[in-house]
Amino acid sequence: MANWIVGPVICVIAAVLLVTSTVASSDGPFIVAHKKASLTRLKTGSERVSVSIDVYNQGSATAYDVTLTDDSWSQDIFSVASGNTSVSWERLDAGAVVSHSFELEAKTKTIFYGAPAVITFRIPTKAALQAAYSTAIPPLDVLGDRPPVKKFDWAKV
Repeated sequence: MANWIVGPVICVIAAVLLVTSTVASSDGPFIVAHKKASLTRLKTGSERVSVSIDVYNQGSATAYDVTLTDDSWSQDIFSVASGNTSVSWERLDAGAVVSHSFELEAKTKTIFYGAPAVITFRIPTKAALQAAYSTAIPPLDVLGDRPPVKKFDWAKV
């Protein structure tokens, strides 16, 4: 009979400890990042990839020495057309949002699977550098064969 009671008691204690540790760790910054990429076909036959990354601090404290790095873009496939794939901010206050954008020019026809961007930051109470990751992007059909879009047909409807 005692074993029947001990199991649920241990589960309740574990749940209380989990909730307590979650509440205790919510006094710091909580970084969330969303990465978006879109393809634009140019009249010259080349293609541009516009990348935008929004970084949110959803925590209750400021993050310091925030660095965003997005090195998943292979130099064999892309060249940077404008902007940088990395950027830094001195601080990101609680509730704040910062955005970063850059453009790449495609060199090779391929389906590209990009990795999440990496955001590193410091918390004053911890010596170790903290890391967060952005959302991933869906596969991009770079320089893929797509029929031209007839935008004027949309206006006729």
